[in-house]
Amino acid sequence: MELNTIEFDESKSLERLKHFLPGQASLKDFVHHNTLHAFQHDRFYAGLQQASQIFGYTTYLSLDEYRSYYASRKIIPEVLDRVILAYCKKSNPNATAQDPLFHNWKERVLNQEYDIEVRGVIGKGRKIWKDSYGLNMNKVVHPTLFRLLSGFLDQGISLWTFPNNGLPFLEGIKSLEENGLVSFFKSKRSRQLLMETDISIEKLLSLLIANKEWYDDYIFEQQFAHPGWSGFVAVVEKQPSTLLSPRQVSLKELIILELLLEIDAMDHKFGPDWKPWSEMVSTPPEPLFQKTTYSEVHEVLQLWQEAFEWSYFDGVLKGMQGVNPPVTQQKKVSFQGLFCIDDREYSFRRHLENVATDCDTYGTPGYFGVEFYFQPEDGKFHTKACPAPVDPGFLIKEKGRKNGFKKDIHYTKHSHSLFRGWLISNTFGFWSALRLFVNIFKPGISPATAYSFSHMDKHAQLGIEYQGKEEAGLKVGFEVAEMVTRVRNVLKSIGLTENFAPIVYIVGHGGSSVNNPYYAGYDCGACAGRPGAVNARVFSYMANKPEVREKLKEEGITIPESTIFIGAMHDTTRDEIEFYEEDISDSPQALLHEENKPLFHKALSLNAKERSFRFDTVNSQWDQEKIHQEVKKRSVSLFEPRPEWNHTANALCIVGRKGLYKHLYLDKRPFINSYDCSQDPDGKYLMNILSAAVPVCGGINLEYYFSRVDQQKLGAGTKLPHNVVGLFAVANGIDGDLRPGLPSQMVEIHDPVRILFIIEHDPDVVLRVIQSNPSVYEWIANEWVLLTVKNPENGMIYRFREGIFEPYVSLGGELKKVKNEIEIQSAFYKNDPVLITN
Repeated sequence: MELNTIEFDESKSLERLKHFLPGQASLKDFVHHNTLHAFQHDRFYAGLQQASQIFGYTTYLSLDEYRSYYASRKIIPEVLDRVILAYCKKSNPNATAQDPLFHNWKERVLNQEYDIEVRGVIGKGRKIWKDSYGLNMNKVVHPTLFRLLSGFLDQGISLWTFPNNGLPFLEGIKSLEENGLVSFFKSKRSRQLLMETDISIEKLLSLLIANKEWYDDYIFEQQFAHPGWSGFVAVVEKQPSTLLSPRQVSLKELIILELLLEIDAMDHKFGPDWKPWSEMVSTPPEPLFQKTTYSEVHEVLQLWQEAFEWSYFDGVLKGMQGVNPPVTQQKKVSFQGLFCIDDREYSFRRHLENVATDCDTYGTPGYFGVEFYFQPEDGKFHTKACPAPVDPGFLIKEKGRKNGFKKDIHYTKHSHSLFRGWLISNTFGFWSALRLFVNIFKPGISPATAYSFSHMDKHAQLGIEYQGKEEAGLKVGFEVAEMVTRVRNVLKSIGLTENFAPIVYIVGHGGSSVNNPYYAGYDCGACAGRPGAVNARVFSYMANKPEVREKLKEEGITIPESTIFIGAMHDTTRDEIEFYEEDISDSPQALLHEENKPLFHKALSLNAKERSFRFDTVNSQWDQEKIHQEVKKRSVSLFEPRPEWNHTANALCIVGRKGLYKHLYLDKRPFINSYDCSQDPDGKYLMNILSAAVPVCGGINLEYYFSRVDQQKLGAGTKLPHNVVGLFAVANGIDGDLRPGLPSQMVEIHDPVRILFIIEHDPDVVLRVIQSNPSVYEWIANEWVLLTVKNPENGMIYRFREGIFEPYVSLGGELKKVKNEIEIQSAFYKNDPVLITN
C-alpha cells in the first residue's frame, strides 16, 4: 500500500495512524493484546523486521543472550542444527549438514559479529526542528498538551473537574480560551485559528509544513513522539466505555491542538514570518513506509529465535507423541471442578488432582460462557464481566451486601486542599507514617488493597433470573432458555456430558495486590480484567435450576438430582479460595463439601510453594505453611513490585483431553482448554474454542514477548517511577508519555517465545475449522501463533506450516523422569519438560 502520496486525504491518514498506534485500554480494562497488531497481516518475521526498521522497535533478544542460552543448553545444539538446515533447504532442497552452505550459516549464527543497533526511521523528521530551527518541539509542546489531555480525561483523581466536560475536547479547549483569564498560547495567531469554525489538519499543516508530500509522514512522526497518549485517545474515540465517566475526544482533535501549539511555539520564538518546515529541509527524511530492505542480522536472529522456541517445544511434543489412552473416568468421582484456562490455574489443578486423586478437573474460559455487565450494590457504574470484544445484553445486579466497602481516613481527597491538607498532614500524617513503618514488617489487607474477594460480597444476592426488567438497554438477568444455551455450550465444549460427580465446583479467579496500577492484569482476562466470582455464581445458579436441567435432559445431558454446582473463586496472588455455598446448606452434599475443603487448601498451599521457586525473598526450603503465609504477605506489601509473576513463562495452549498432558510436568506454562474431540467430530465446538483462545492467549503471549524484548518502547519500563494519570493510565513522572505494554516487574524473567497451540483432533478437521474463520486463520497462517495437532487415532503429531499439516518428528532421547518434589524443583530451575511418575 502506497502511503506517501502527493495529495493529502485527512480521513485515510487518520485511519492509517490509528492502525499503527498502540491499542492500550484504560487500567480498569487491562486486556492483553498483540502489541504489533498493525503488522499481523505480514508473516511473523517479516512483521518484526518492518516494525524494527520503521519504528525502531527491538523485536528479538540480543545475540549475546541467544549465544549464552546455547552455551547453557537452554537452546539445544541439535535443534539449532535442524533449524539452520531447514533454512538452507529453502534455497537448496538437497542441502545436508555436511554442505558448505550449512557450515557457513552456522558460523554466522554462532560467531559472526554484527552491528545490531536498532535505528528506526521514525523520529528523524522530528529532529529537523532542532537541527534547522534550534527548537526542541517536543519539550516545548508536550507538557501543555499532556496536562490538557489528562485534565480533560480525568476519572476522579483531581480535585477540580475540567470545566464544561460535557463538551468534546476541542470545544472544551475553546471554552477555556474564551472564558479563562489566561491563554494556553503565547501568540495571537494560534488562538485565532482555534476559534475558526473551519479549522482542519490540512490547513494547519499548510502553515507549518507547506509541502503536501510530507503531510502523512509528519503526522506519524508527531503522534509517535507520544504513542501512549495518541493510542489511548484513539481507543477512547472508538470505545468510550473504556472510561467510566465518558469523554468525547478524537485523534483528529488531538492533532489539531498539537499543531496549534507547534505553530504557537514557532510564532513565539521567531515571530509570524518564519519559513515552513519543508523549506528548511535540504535533504528530506526518508519515507517511513518504504519497502523493507534485507538484513542478514535479521536472518541470524530469526534462526536463533526459532531454535530457542523449538528447544522447549520439541521436549513437550516428545512427551505427547504416541497413542495416549484418555484418562479413564473413575467409577466414583468425589468431585469435579471447572477452572479457567489460565496458566496459573493449571498448576493449581495439577496439585488438586494429586491431593484428591479421585477428583476430576476441566479448563474453560473463566467467564464460563455467561456474558453480562455487573453492578455491585450502591455501585454507580456497571462493568463488563466477559471477554472485552463481546458486547453483552445482560446485567447482573447485586443486592443485600453485608460487607460494605471499607474506607480509610488516611486516603481522602481533602488532604490536597490548602487548609484541610495542612491540618490532616499535621494530625493523621503522623499516624500514616507510623502505619507505613509497621506495614514494612507486618503487611495486611487495607482499603488500599485491590482485594479480589471484595469485588462481590459472598453473602449478597444476585439478580440472575430475568423478571421482565431492563436498565440502560440491558436485560436484568437471564431467561431459562438463555440459561440452557450457556450451560449446554460450556459442558459440551469440555466434554462433561455424563458421569457427573455429587459436587461440581465452578472456580473463577482473581488476584489481590496493593500499590499496583496493573491490578486488573492479575484478574481474569476472560472477564475483561476482573475477578470471575460473579460468573462462577451465575453459572452455578443456572446449572442448579431444575427447569434448566429438564431442558438439558431433552438435549441429551442428564444432570442427576444428587449433583450440585458450587461457585468459588481462587485468589491467584494469595492462593486462597472462597466458596459460594448458598444452595448447599440443607443438601446431603454439605458433608462432602466440608470434606473437600481441606483438600483445596492443601493444594493451594502446595501451589504457593511451587510459586515460591520464582520469589527471591521466599526460601522454598521453609515449612510449607510458612511459605504460604509469606506468599500472602507479598500480595499486600506496599514495597513488593512483584506480588506474583502472572503469565510469565506462558508458552503453550493445549486443547484436548487430559491424557494428552497428564503425565507431563509443564511448570506454569500452558493454558489448558479441556476438549473431547470424540464428542465433536465436525469441530463445531472447536471453532468456538479457537475463536476465543487464539486472540486471547495469543494476545497475552505476544504482549509478554514484546514487553520483554523491548521494555522501553513496547513495554512500560520499571514500575518504580510510574505515576497514575487520571485513574486511567500510567506515565513516568507528571509530564511523561503514557506507558503501553507491561512493566519489567511482570516480564523480566519471561522467555520470549511464541505460543504453541497443541490440539487433539484429526488434522483435516482442524484445517477446515481454522480456515472457516479468517481472523483466526491470519494468526496461524502468518505464524504469530504456532500450531500443532495430535491425531488421537494414530498418535502422530503434525505441525502446521505454509498452509498444510506435515508430520513432526521430535529429536531422539528420553525426557527426564522425576519421583518427588525436590526433583521437580530441580527440573523447574533447568526449564525442563519432564515426565512425572508416581
